Amino acid sequence: MMTNMKTVADILIEALPYIRKFSGKTLVVKYGGHAMVDEQLKVDFARDVTLLKFIGLNLVVVHGGGPQINQVLTQMGICSKFVRGVRVTDAPTMDVVEMVLGGKVNKTIVAQINQHGGKAVGLTGKDGGLIQAQKLTMYKQNDNDTPPEIIDPGLVGQVTRINPDLIHLLTKQDFIPIIAPVGVGESGETYNINADQVASSVAGALLAERLILMTDVDGIMDSQSTLIPTINTEQAERMIDQQIITGGMIPKVECAFHALKQGVEKVHIINGKRPHALLLELFTDTGIGTELTI
Repeated sequence: MMTNMKTVADILIEALPYIRKFSGKTLVVKYGGHAMVDEQLKVDFARDVTLLKFIGLNLVVVHGGGPQINQVLTQMGICSKFVRGVRVTDAPTMDVVEMVLGGKVNKTIVAQINQHGGKAVGLTGKDGGLIQAQKLTMYKQNDNDTPPEIIDPGLVGQVTRINPDLIHLLTKQDFIPIIAPVGVGESGETYNINADQVASSVAGALLAERLILMTDVDGIMDSQSTLIPTINTEQAERMIDQQIITGGMIPKVECAFHALKQGVEKVHIINGKRPHALLLELFTDTGIGTELTI
C-alpha cells in the first residue's frame, strides 16, 4: 500500500513543472480515431480535458467523426466514395456530414465533458463565422506529357481564415469550445473540412502553446519502425523525401508544419488508443508520442 502511495506521489511531483509551465496557456486538441469509438477511452478523454481545464489550461477541442458518418450514410443507403483519402461530398452527403458532426458527435462530446464537471460548448464553423473556407481543388497527374486532371471532391473545403473571437469569448468565461470541422464559404455554402487541417488552423489563429493530434498510431517512426520522440521540420521533410514518413502520416505532419509556421510552439502526434494519452504526453518527462518543433 505504501509503495503504491509513493508511486502516486512520484507521478504528481513529476507532473508539477509541466502543470506550472502550461497554466494559463492555450492547448488545441484534435480528437479522433479509435479514441472516439471506444467507450472507456471516451470517458478517459472527457476526464482528461476536464482536469486540464481545472489546473489552468485553456482547452479547445476539434473533433472528427468519419466512422460515425459512414454508419449513418450506410443506414440511409448512401454509398461512401473516397478519392485519395478524401470523402467525395455531394449535397446529400454534406447534409449527413453536418448532421452527424455538428449534431450527434459534437453534442455527445459536450455532454461527456459536462458530465465530469467541465463547461463544454459545441460549435461548428458556421457559428460566429468561425471557420471560413473555400472549395478544395484536387489534381491528378497521369504522366508528364499531359496536363493534370482536375478532381472534383464536391463540397470538400479548405480553411481560408479562422475568426477566433468567439473562441476567445468562451475561454475567457472558462468554457471549453468543442468544434466540428464544418466551414462556410463566401456565399454561405457549407463545406466538409479535414479535422487535422481545422485544428492546425485554429491553433495558429490562437497562437496556441501546443497542438496535439490524436491518432491511432504511436507517432512518427524511423526506418527501423522505432518511435521518434522529438523531430524538427527539416528532419521531417527529409524523411518524407526519403519515403520513411508515408501514407496518412504525411498530411498530419504537413498540418504540424502549418501550425508551427503560424507560431504554435510545439505539435504532438500521439496514440489516442492509450488511456489518458493527453496527460501522459503533457505531464511526464518522456511522453508517449512524437513532438515536432520548428
